[in-house]
Parts: sequence; C-alpha cells; structure tokens
Amino acid sequence: MSAVLDHHDAHAHDHDHHHAPTGWRRWVYATNHKDIGTLYLIFSFVMFLFGGVLALGIRAELFQPGLQVVNPELFNQFTTMHGLIMVFGAIMPAFVGFANWMIPLQIGASDMAFARMNNFSFWLMVPAAIILAASFFMPGGAPAAGWTLYAPLTLQMGPSMDAAIFALHILGASSIMGAINIIVTILNMRAPGMTLMKMPMFCWTWLITAYLLIAVIPVLAGAITMTLTDRHFGTAFFNPAGGGDPVMYQHIFWFFGHPEVYILILPAFGIVSQIIPAFSRKKLFGYTSMVYATASIAILSFIVWAHHMYTTGMPVTGQLFFMYATMLIAVPTGVKVFNWIATMWKGSMTFETPMLWAVGFIFVFTMGGFTGLILSMAPLDQQLHDTYYVVAHFHYTMVAGSLFALFGGFYYWAPKWSGVMYSEVRGKIHFWLSLIFFNITFFPQHFLGLAGMPRRYADYPMQFADFNMISSIGAFGFGLMQVYFLLFVVLPVMRGRGEKAPQKPWEAAEGLEWEVPSPAPHHTYETPPKLDASATRVIG
Repeated sequence: MSAVLDHHDAHAHDHDHHHAPTGWRRWVYATNHKDIGTLYLIFSFVMFLFGGVLALGIRAELFQPGLQVVNPELFNQFTTMHGLIMVFGAIMPAFVGFANWMIPLQIGASDMAFARMNNFSFWLMVPAAIILAASFFMPGGAPAAGWTLYAPLTLQMGPSMDAAIFALHILGASSIMGAINIIVTILNMRAPGMTLMKMPMFCWTWLITAYLLIAVIPVLAGAITMTLTDRHFGTAFFNPAGGGDPVMYQHIFWFFGHPEVYILILPAFGIVSQIIPAFSRKKLFGYTSMVYATASIAILSFIVWAHHMYTTGMPVTGQLFFMYATMLIAVPTGVKVFNWIATMWKGSMTFETPMLWAVGFIFVFTMGGFTGLILSMAPLDQQLHDTYYVVAHFHYTMVAGSLFALFGGFYYWAPKWSGVMYSEVRGKIHFWLSLIFFNITFFPQHFLGLAGMPRRYADYPMQFADFNMISSIGAFGFGLMQVYFLLFVVLPVMRGRGEKAPQKPWEAAEGLEWEVPSPAPHHTYETPPKLDASATRVIG
C-alpha cells in the first residue's frame, strides 16, 4: 500500500512540473484557466466583429430614407441576430474570459475548481455560434422576431427559429457550467487569510453574477422550450387560438431578461472598481458598501421585469409597483458611482489608457442610467416604448457600460497576460476616437426616439433623415476603431511586440495578480500563497 502511495506522490510531483502542452492540443484540450480565458476572449472578439458587421448593415440601411441596402425582412434578421450575437456571443463570453484569467490569480488559487468542465463550457459555445451564423442560410433566412424572440412572431418563423432555440440552449448550458465553476472556485479555493470581505471587487461582482446566471438561464430555457413545443408539438402556451397568451411569454422572458442586463454589467463594475483605485493611488472608497450595493442590485433585478411591458395593458397598480421598484435600483447604482468618484477625489490621479476607459465608463454609463430612470416612469415609457430612445438608452449601458469596461480591463491586465506593454499612444487613440464616435452614433438616437421614430424599421419619414445620417457615420467610425484596436493594439501584444512588462506595471495596483511574474506562468500558486493582513500581498 505504501508503495502505491509513494508512486502516487511521485506521479503528483511529476504532474506539478510537467511541461505545458503545445500546438493545437494546448488549446483543444485546454484545462489551464489562462488558456481557457484566452480562448473565451478570442471567441468573444470574433463574435463582436460579426455582430458589429450586422450593426453596420443596419446603419447602412438607415443612412437615408427609402430602401437602399437590404429588404425589410433581412433588416429584421440583422436586428435580431445583432442582438443575440452581441449579448450571448460577445459580452457574456468576454466577461467569462476575464473571470477565467483573473479570479484564480486574484484569490491565490492554482486553477478553476473544475478544469475539464471549464474546457467543455468553452467548446460548447463554438457549435452554438456556428449554428447562429448558419441560420442566415436556412430556408426563410435567420430569425427575424427581435432578440427578445416574442410570440406570436416566433411561432410563424422558418426552421432557423428552431436552430436559434437550440443554439441558445447550448449557450445557456455553457453559462450555467461557467457560473458553477466560478462559485465553487471563489468559495472553496481562496488562499488562507483571504476572507470574502478581503476579496477584490472583481471577484465579488462575478460571484454575485454567477448566482444570477444560475437563477435566470433556466427561465430563458423554459421560455424558448415552450416556444419550441408551440411550434411543433401542438401546445398553445403563447398561441391565443389555443387559449394561450403571448403576454405570458413576455413575463417569462423578461424575468430572465432583466437580471440578464445586470449579468452584463456587474462584472464591468468589478473591473472599473479595480482600475480606479490603482490610478487614483488610493484604496477603493466604501468597499463594504460596494459589496452590499452589488448584492442589492442583483436582488432588486428580480422584481422589476415588467417595466419592459408598460404598454401591454397591465393594471395601473402593477405599473406603479414596477415603476417604484425600478427607480429603487438607481439607489445602489448611485452608491457605486459616488464611491468611484470619492475614490478619485483628492487622489494622485494619472490617466493611462485603463483609467481613461474607466472614467469614460462612469461618464457614459451614468448617462445611460439616467435615461433608464426616465424609461422607468410608466407614463413616459408609454410614449417612448419601442422608439430609438430605448435603443439609445441600452446602448449607453451595454456598449458604453460593458464594452468600455472590457476595454479598460484589457489595457489594465494585458501586460500581465502577455508580458509586454501595449502602445500607450495607440491605446489613447483607440479610447478617444471610440468615445467620440460612440456618442456621435447613439446620442442623436435620443432625439429620434423623442420625435417618435420606432425601432426595427428599415425605412422612415424624411424628418428623421439628418439624425440618422449622423448616427450612421458615427457607427462606421466606431466600427473602424475596433478594427484599429485589433490590428494595432491586440495583435502586437499577442505577438509579444512591445517593451517588456514589469511584474507590476501600475505602481499603485493592489492584488495578488501583481505578485506573479509577467507574463503569468502557466501554473501559478501550486502551493497556496501566504498573505499579509490586507490579503493583497504575498509574504516571503
């Protein structure tokens, strides 16, 4: 027996120091959290470019009145697929990529809890993405029911709707596995001495996000499964002809959909909460209140879903409840914004690229928050519902929120990932032109919405022409900047071109990730690190 144990120990020792796999095997069979994080980030950027091309198709059509580029049916396919791909294919996987890379480094864990499941949850996404992309080539074209997939339209679509439902099921399974992995890793694998209330904010926001995912992805699965059985198995959940109710679909969908928007923004809050203290050279103001605010946002997100449905004829009592509950979410969100500003207040601030993205995030995300507060009011929303005002609002939170934070996180942590510094000048060009083009794209859409221009229309009256032209020009500029980012920032970093990054490129950055060399070695923390009292430094 002892011989067997000795052999096992020797084998374990060999395993600790085995060479990292190389070539395609390294990626296909990846179980290392860093490699899987990289795969997620590459996948999400490819999907981001794909979704972006669809968006540019939409904006090309809307450049001037009349039908120029696509017919209305294809236009609706573009809007639907743009939404699905950006939400499920770009933003969510990008944040999971950050989680895979950074959570083990930040809590002193050797890897994610379930390494093989981690691999599986990534590779599930690839066929799902292929199915979504291929739906354009199916009879009748891609789904054209809007990304919300409302009945009764979904009950009338061609076979691509079944493909989209299948793809969403697979993506949902991937998300649930990723969330389980993140929760178990954070709760069970923190280094000794790192209590929950000493964890970096990024880990906190992801822990809460992972619980949200596990709570709401099955609700989406239920909604689309009911759609599937309505389509093929004679049920009538949403078909009024058989006694069903299309509005019930909206309730089920938005019970998923509203927490989903917080799934897309909470990890962004975490990234910004890492960047701002580092470049303000101060500790994050009100850490405890930030944790509680994040949890409050998550809990409140479950009781506000029907603010998407003020125009469905719900009773005034229901409208009032959802209106006040929605306005309440502004309180913990405001706590976060004020805490970020208080962190910067009287700090010794410098504006390297990550800080520019973080400050830009606060500015534009707060604008998106205010327009959300306006839309939360039932009498106003009944005028603005399904107009471009709503499009402007959620792009200010999703693009200027999630995407800006992702860019900030890339510039902040890329030196640790790659071992080289990105070009500061190119990073700043990317930031300023993206910020300017973003606002040129989406700010005019507030006015279009206030003037009554509806969403998802391929054509419009002459009075909307000028603002649409400005918006389309901004969209092409913004798209061009992301190609610039790929060619002149990301690729040089991936190829290791640039000056060598020090272990701690940002002097005031705190956290365990800055205690390992740059680039981070393939295996980190094979023995758990011993932490100082603040749980941000390794002793010895």
